[in-house]
Amino acid sequence: MRPGSMRLGRANLGRLPPAVRRPAYDRSRITPGIVHLGLGAFHRAHQAVVIDDCLAAGAASWGIVGASLRSPDTRDALAPQDHLYTVAVRAAEGTEHRVIGALLDSVVARESPAALVERMVDPAIRIVSLTVTEKGYCHTPQTGDLDERHPDIVHDLNNFDAPRSAPGFIVAALARRRALGAPPFTVLCCDNLAANGHTVQRIVTQFAALRSRELGKWIVDNAAFPSTMVDRIVPETNDADRDAVANALGMRDAWPVMTEPFTQWVVEDRFTAGRPDLAAAGVELVADVKPFELMKLRLLNASHSALAYLGYLAGYETIAGTMPDPHFARLAAQVMEEAAVTLTMPAGTDLAAYRASLLKRFANPALHHRTWQIAMDGSQKLPQRLLGAMQDRLARGLPIATHALAVAGWMRYVSGLDEQGRTIDVRDPLAAEFAALAREAGPVAERLAPALLGVQKVFGPLGADPRLREAVTTALGRLYTEGARRAVETLVSA
Repeated sequence: MRPGSMRLGRANLGRLPPAVRRPAYDRSRITPGIVHLGLGAFHRAHQAVVIDDCLAAGAASWGIVGASLRSPDTRDALAPQDHLYTVAVRAAEGTEHRVIGALLDSVVARESPAALVERMVDPAIRIVSLTVTEKGYCHTPQTGDLDERHPDIVHDLNNFDAPRSAPGFIVAALARRRALGAPPFTVLCCDNLAANGHTVQRIVTQFAALRSRELGKWIVDNAAFPSTMVDRIVPETNDADRDAVANALGMRDAWPVMTEPFTQWVVEDRFTAGRPDLAAAGVELVADVKPFELMKLRLLNASHSALAYLGYLAGYETIAGTMPDPHFARLAAQVMEEAAVTLTMPAGTDLAAYRASLLKRFANPALHHRTWQIAMDGSQKLPQRLLGAMQDRLARGLPIATHALAVAGWMRYVSGLDEQGRTIDVRDPLAAEFAALAREAGPVAERLAPALLGVQKVFGPLGADPRLREAVTTALGRLYTEGARRAVETLVSA
C-alpha cells in the first residue's frame, strides 16, 4: 500500500510499523484538563509530548484542547486524523517517530470566540497554557506592560465576550469563572518573555482592571501565573518532511512536526488547581525560574538570532548551514561567552557544558531550521535576547561589539533589502515603521542606526546610550561596506 493512500488516525494505529511509538494509553478514557492557546509546531513538539508521557503514567484527566487564535490550518489538518500527529526526532544518527495522542480536540478562536471561552470556563480545565509568540501578548516588550492601543486590545475592550487576543480570552474566561463561583485556572506561559509568568500576570491584570478593578484584584489574589523556561528547536514542517514521515509510517500525516533530541522544560511549581506529575515526565520543578530563563534567552536565543540575521544576509538558508563556516560558529560561541558573564546561576550549573551542547545542536545536519523563520518578529525578541545582556555589560564597563553586530544585522535585515538588492520578506509587527525609517535614512549607517535605535518600543532608554549608539553604528557601517560574511570574520578574528 502506498503511504499516501491511508491517513493517520485512531482506526489505523494498529497498522503502524513496530518502530513507531504510539500512545501508551486508551485515548477513549482521557478527558481534558488543559486548554492550550497557540496550537503551533512548538507546543506539539514540546509540552504536548510531556503531557503524552503524563497520560501514559495514568494522569487521565489532563488531556489537551488546542486553540488556534486565527488560522484554521492546524485544526483542518489534524481533525480528520482524530488529532493524532507524529513527532519526528531528527539526529545525525537517524530519525525516531512517535505518534502523540494528548491533543483531544481543537477550536479556532476567530470562527467562534464564544466556543473557546466556554471551553476555558469549564471547571474541568485547570490549566490554560500558551505559545502565542512574543507578539501574541499585545504588550510593549521593553516595559512588559499591556499595549492599550494595540488593535486587538482596543477590540477586546469593546467586545468583552468575543475577544481576539490571548489576554482577552484569558480575562473573559476568568471573569465568567468568577461570576460562577468557580476557581481560576493556572495560566502557564511557555513563550520567550522575560519573567514570563510575572509578565503575563501583569498584562492580564492590567487588561482586567480596564474592565473592572475588582476583577483585576480577584485575578491577582486567586490566579497563578508560574514562570517557565522551554527549550527545543522546532523548524517549520515542509512537504519533504511530510513525505519522509509518510514513508516511515506507511500512511499520511497531514501535519507532523520535526524536532531535535534535546528538550527542556523548567517550571515554577505554583499552580492553583493541581497539575499532572510533570516531574515524572522530565520537567524540572523549581522555586525560581529566572536564572534558567536568562540562561536560555541570552545564550541560546541570542546566538540563534545573531546567526539568523547575519547568516541570512550572508546567504545561509538554515542555522545548520551556517555552522560549518568557522567564523559563524565562532560568532555563536562569542555571543554566548560574552552573555555568560551577565548570568548568576544556581550552584552546580555547568555553563560551559551548556554552551557546548548548544553549538552541537545548532550544527545538527538533520535539522533544517531556516534563518528567515528565526528572524521573524525581531522587535519582540531583541529586548530579551540581546539588549538585556548589552545593558548589563555596559553597566560593568565591558565591550559589546559582538552583540552590536547582531543588532546591526537585525537593522540591515529589517531595512528590507539584502546584500544583492533583493527584497527581504520582513515579518514583524513594526515592519511598516522600520521600512519607513529605512527609506528616509537610506543605506547609511550614521542615519539608519540612530533612527532605529530611537524606536522606543524596541530599545526604550537604552537606545540613547552613546556607547550603544557608537558600537551599533560602527557595526552597521561594516555590514554595508564589507558584507555580513566579511564583517563576521573581522569581528571573530580580532
